[in-house]
Amino acid sequence: MNTIGTLFRLTSFGESHGPAIGGVIDGMPAGIEVDMSFIQSELARRKPGQSALTTARKEDDEVELLSGIFEGKTTGTPIGFLVRNTNQHSQDYENLRNVFRPSHADYTYEQKYGIRDHRGGGRSSARETISRVVAGAFAKLALRQLGINITAYTQQVGDIVLPGTYKDYDLAKAEENAVRCPDENVAEQMSRLIMDVKAEGDTVGGIIACVISGCPVGLGEPVYDKLQAKLGAAMLSINAVKGFEYGLGFAGASGRGSEQNDLFEPDGKGGITTKSNNSGGIQGGISNGQGIYFRVAFKPVATLLMEQETVDAQGNATTLTARGRHDACVLPRAVPVVEAMAAITILDAYLLNKSTQMGK
Repeated sequence: MNTIGTLFRLTSFGESHGPAIGGVIDGMPAGIEVDMSFIQSELARRKPGQSALTTARKEDDEVELLSGIFEGKTTGTPIGFLVRNTNQHSQDYENLRNVFRPSHADYTYEQKYGIRDHRGGGRSSARETISRVVAGAFAKLALRQLGINITAYTQQVGDIVLPGTYKDYDLAKAEENAVRCPDENVAEQMSRLIMDVKAEGDTVGGIIACVISGCPVGLGEPVYDKLQAKLGAAMLSINAVKGFEYGLGFAGASGRGSEQNDLFEPDGKGGITTKSNNSGGIQGGISNGQGIYFRVAFKPVATLLMEQETVDAQGNATTLTARGRHDACVLPRAVPVVEAMAAITILDAYLLNKSTQMGK
């Protein structure tokens, strides 16, 4: 399935070492001013080679908009786009033609389809997330007009954890360092760990936290398309993601209801709010007007620049030392991907909610 969304939809295409990565966005509201500098800046946050922490592959990742735009605004028709690949080193992957990398998609893709593109993982490569970031940038432009903002940041790398919650930090500071953590001292510790791991030819994982503010009450379509279920599905579709939790998440399993219920109270403006937000802004699968917050766990990147035991396509035991240019930690470049998938999900949920409210 290469399409996500119901009313706001993205269909992506392309492989890591093919001519281009691209997509078609359908259902984009008409009349939204297209801020090309913003869209390109979102891609710059994701692109390789942006710091010593990331893969050395050099790509400009410049987006070409092919349709759906007229005189600088969206027309409501499908938006086609391309980002061309220009710096492939396909020869680096020749030793993977008949060998399966441990914990990668090589074996499962070949068993499912009977054929696979061994160059950089082909379709399973994280380079596919370019399409998500472009669509997410368009979704953010629409959400801006609704006062909805989405911010993600690196909360943990390996055993180094940013203490407290998102309320304890100025999240804008996350963009002031390469690891995208809003605390300068913790960011420096995270960076040193990534560089140490990289020097060993190894990899490390971590956790990205995300906050959605300004979300109105009513988003989410129970019972099977609860808002947290849609967000979870979107996040779990990202390469290397192993877990998703919202609100108190798994930590709430050890507490009591009397400690965790979000009690209602007047907001002083004629409306209703809650004294706490342990629910993470979602109750009954529907947004309740509070900030939506969740966490996404990323495993260490599967491709290691060290010798590992594996098998070849004939099932013979062998060893493999991967070559090529790879991230030692995916988190710094995954922050904009998490934001993009959240934006796609929230805009789709907003449009669906409007479609169910006749006369409103």
